[in-house]
Amino acid sequence: MKILITGIHGFVGGNLVKALGQSNEIYGLDIVAPEKEGVVKTFSWDDLDENKIPQVDAVIHLAGKAHDLKKTFGPEVYFKVNTGLTQKMYDWFLKSSAGKFIFFSSVKAAADFVPGDILTEDVVPNPVGPYGESKIKAEEYILSHPAADKQVYILRPCMIHGPGNKGNLNLLYGVVKKGVPWPLGAFENHRCFTSIDNLCFVIKGLLVKEVESGIYNMCDDEALSTNGLITVICKALGKKARIWYLPKGLMNGMAKVGDGLHLPLNSERLTKLTEDYVVSNAKIKKALGIDKMPIRAEEGLTQTIKSFTNTK
Repeated sequence: MKILITGIHGFVGGNLVKALGQSNEIYGLDIVAPEKEGVVKTFSWDDLDENKIPQVDAVIHLAGKAHDLKKTFGPEVYFKVNTGLTQKMYDWFLKSSAGKFIFFSSVKAAADFVPGDILTEDVVPNPVGPYGESKIKAEEYILSHPAADKQVYILRPCMIHGPGNKGNLNLLYGVVKKGVPWPLGAFENHRCFTSIDNLCFVIKGLLVKEVESGIYNMCDDEALSTNGLITVICKALGKKARIWYLPKGLMNGMAKVGDGLHLPLNSERLTKLTEDYVVSNAKIKKALGIDKMPIRAEEGLTQTIKSFTNTK
C-alpha cells in the first residue's frame, strides 16, 4: 500500500515507519522534512495546500499538539493544531483516492476522569481542558462529514509508550532511579497504558482488514496500579521497590498545604497520580477478530523502562 503518515517524525510516526515500511510505500507529512530511512519523501503542510501530495491508499493522521502538563501553551494552539490540521487533512482525504483514514485522537477527548468502573466508546464525551476539547472538536468534524465508500477510524489511545519515548514514564523512572520512596502506596489505583508494539499491531490490522468505520479505544489488555508500575521500574533497574503506605488523610492534608504554598504536591497533582483510569479495548479486539493483544502490559512497560536504562 501507499501510506501517508502525518507527524511522521514523532515517536509514534517513527515506530509506524519501522512496522509498515518493509511491505508498504511510506510518505510523510510534517513541519520538518529530513530524510528518513523507510520513507520515500516527507512533504510540508505547504505542499498539501499546493496539492503536491501524491495519491495514496491510506492516511494515518498523527500530527497534533500533545497534552502539555506545564500549561505553557494557550488554548488557541491546541485548536489550531489538533482541530485545524485534522480538518485540513480530512478534507484532503475526502477528495483523494485514499480508501482509509486513521485519526489519532485520545481517551482525553472522551473523559478527563472515568465515570464508573471502565471507559467504553459509548460514553458521552466530556473533555476537560483545551487538549481534550480540541481533540473532540476534530472527532466531531470527521463524524459530521461521512466518507462514502471509505473507511474512517478514530482511535482513542491511552498513554502510548515504548523504547525512545520521552514522556511521563521517563520522569517517574528518573525519580525511582534516584531511590526516592513512592509515598502514595495507600492509593491502590489502576490505569491503562498503550504499548507501541500493540499500537502498531492494531494499525496493521486496520490497514489490511475490512473493519467497520467508527471510534475505537486503544490500550493494553491489563490495567496496572501505580504501585505495580513502580515495582516494574524497580525490577528493570534491579532495585527493591520502596513504597511507603502513608495514611491517605495525611497525604490529602499535605496536598492542601501544597495548594496554598504552590508546592509540587498539590490537590490536582495528587488526584492525577492516584485516580483510576481503566479503559476497555474490547471493541477494537472484536473488530480485528482477536482475543488478546500480542504484548502484555507489564511486558511492554518493562521494554520501555529498560530502554531508559540503556540511554542513561
